[in-house]
Amino acid sequence: MIFGSVPLSEAEGAVLAHSVPLDGGRLRKGKLLAVADIATLAAAGVDEVIVARLEAGDVSEDAAAARLAQALVPDAARAGLRISKAATGRVNIFAECLGVAEVEAAKIDAINAVHPMITVATVPEWQRMALRGMVATVKIISYAVPEVALERSCVLGQDGLRMRPVTVRRAQLIQTFVESDDGVKGQKAIGDRLERLGGALDDICLVRHETAPLAAAINASEAEAIFILTASATSDVADVAPSALRAAGGRVIHYGMPVDPGNLLFYGDLNGVPVIGLPGCARSPALNGADWVMERMLCGVPVTPRDIAGMGVGGLLKEIPTRPRPREG
Repeated sequence: MIFGSVPLSEAEGAVLAHSVPLDGGRLRKGKLLAVADIATLAAAGVDEVIVARLEAGDVSEDAAAARLAQALVPDAARAGLRISKAATGRVNIFAECLGVAEVEAAKIDAINAVHPMITVATVPEWQRMALRGMVATVKIISYAVPEVALERSCVLGQDGLRMRPVTVRRAQLIQTFVESDDGVKGQKAIGDRLERLGGALDDICLVRHETAPLAAAINASEAEAIFILTASATSDVADVAPSALRAAGGRVIHYGMPVDPGNLLFYGDLNGVPVIGLPGCARSPALNGADWVMERMLCGVPVTPRDIAGMGVGGLLKEIPTRPRPREG
């Protein structure tokens, strides 16, 4: 692409780079200058304009944005996404289902390293998405880009975006209590989290904060996922709730996470049913580490101890106002 100021006599067929004010209006930037536009500019006393002119091997901004978006999402319906029409070098990509966004970060990084005028911006990997939420935007910054750079970007970014829809609709909350009012705390906050993803809590089960009754409640659950919220914080992998999961025949996969609030989370499974031991901060509606684990598991996304270990960067979240022991006492 050739960019710069040219005499009006050489501007026909070029893209106007900056708007030109005229009596009674203006010629907008991005306009492909036709014979009539040249005459209008000449009548207004304009001698030269700044334009962009495509060269052999260039692809115009809208065509380039559309091609790259199509490469990122080859089958929009299958990916649970919708691709907008291209305009001013931009194509937006929207969620067409509830779930989390699967973003292949290496592919997005590779695209953005090919050519400075070819860009893709996305939500964070595994971001929970509402219906019609914007997952990504493809933007061609200049009026055209070289075909060779565009084709390389399309190859590197092939099939790099998709939604992971909700697979778990029914979950049960099992709460333990030491005092009579322990069980009512946090039920709404946890129910609201499921509702955001189109799910719902089964009947809430209250048991004493002891291994045996909690193990029995876990065994009796028929839900697709089990959440455990204990009256007393889970302080060790051998504490009441993890021990109850093992006693019920399940397994504890991981305890603890480098996200604050949210450190005291554990998770495992019982015969393939995900079980999450929630930290006390889950009683608050504020974002905490449990949200990241719950949302992925409700969408059928495996969570490994390595995934948990990788949550530390960005894991210092806003502190909950009602926290018993603030970071800064």
